[in-house]
Amino acid sequence: MAVSKLDEIDRKILSELQADGRMTNVELAKRVGISAPPCLRRVRTLEESGYIRGYHADVEARALGFEVKVFAMVGLQSQAEADLSAFEKRCREWPLVRECHMLNGEVDFVLKCVAPDLSSFQSFLTEELTSADNVASVKTSLVIRVAKDEPGVPFEIVEARLSQIA
Repeated sequence: MAVSKLDEIDRKILSELQADGRMTNVELAKRVGISAPPCLRRVRTLEESGYIRGYHADVEARALGFEVKVFAMVGLQSQAEADLSAFEKRCREWPLVRECHMLNGEVDFVLKCVAPDLSSFQSFLTEELTSADNVASVKTSLVIRVAKDEPGVPFEIVEARLSQIA
């Protein structure tokens, strides 16, 4: 389903669940202005259609001992599809790599990594990432502080765009 096929209530449901995925169906129904049974049916349909991929706790990495966050910009020797897929598969196997994005431009991939300390990240960098098949270069940037870390999409922009179309 394209966003244009979602009605206003579906978009409200997604927005509310994005902000708080733990609320009860009764609370969600109240917030979006419908009764609980149709709300639950809509949520199930949104899940089945792939709009809702899952529900996750937003854990505090530092409280769990992960003091280091690093972005690694990776250049590959070959950008053949088989080589790109092999690198992506490898990234999914590395626990320290939390996100892997293929880019257009000078860098092939950017990885978001978390580690307990700089020494742990350095070991990962030298023993695994830089020595991985097809990796030509790695440039890293250590995160000093985070000013914004907001998952999902800005529903206010979705609504503004749809109101311009109507």
